[in-house]
Amino acid sequence: MTITGNFADFSLPELLQFLDQGKKTGILSIEFLAEENDNKKKQVYYIWLHQGRVVSAADSLDQQGLILMITQRGWISERVISRVTQISSCFISSPLGLCLKAQGLVQPEQLRLLFNSQVLRPVCALYQVKDTIFRFEPTSTLPLGEMTGLSMSATEVILIGLRALRDWKVLEEKLLDRTSGLSALMLKQTKLQLNAQEWQVWEFVNGQVSIQRPIVRIQHIAFGLIVVCLAEEYFMLAATPTYTLEESLSTSTPTLTFPEPVQATLPAIKATEKPAEKPTVSQSVLKNLVGFLRSKAA
Repeated sequence: MTITGNFADFSLPELLQFLDQGKKTGILSIEFLAEENDNKKKQVYYIWLHQGRVVSAADSLDQQGLILMITQRGWISERVISRVTQISSCFISSPLGLCLKAQGLVQPEQLRLLFNSQVLRPVCALYQVKDTIFRFEPTSTLPLGEMTGLSMSATEVILIGLRALRDWKVLEEKLLDRTSGLSALMLKQTKLQLNAQEWQVWEFVNGQVSIQRPIVRIQHIAFGLIVVCLAEEYFMLAATPTYTLEESLSTSTPTLTFPEPVQATLPAIKATEKPAEKPTVSQSVLKNLVGFLRSKAA
């Protein structure tokens, strides 16, 4: 089933989560207007998924992007790559990155760096692009010449991109309202690799600990937890006491860092555990949640 839309209505993080939950395989085309020499030029970026895992990304369909990244870094010449791909049968059915690794031409760490540059950084940048339309088309054909052999669940890509996001203007309307509350959809441990701040916010909405964070930063973290189905927004109906959220968290821009991508080869696709049904929230939990994100609303 082909899916089309606009990021003004359905953001990229929300779309990636939908594709992950549905274990979709296909190509996501993202079309936007980019500033170039004081002019706007239409550009298209492509993201390939296999059963909900992101396996590759590129700005064209000629399958030359990965080769260009390798040659620009001076790791292997284009002539050597061309020669090896002609004489080795590996390249017929396996990703380019894994074949080059099997030939001893690239190392695992180099493949991770390539995946970060090819997928994670561009996806984060796309979160900030306006006037964007998308189209997802199911396909069983994957671009082996554009693949490192590494993959990552779309949900993990979402969290990594949001942690590194500097400009939230495009997603501002999607943020949790300051007069709303946040409730957990899961009370047990999650398999997602949350960072320390995300854990604290998630545990707070479970009524286990209290946290002290700047209100805007909580909104950013809450958006990520909502998108990956660990929490949901609810609207408080009555006026209640408020709690002070002190600004103990540095407001400096987060550094763009990426953890090692999860699992590599396509056969080893990990299934994502389905979120448990939302539990009934006790009165004590509600009391702890009272005034959440409202302390500085006045």
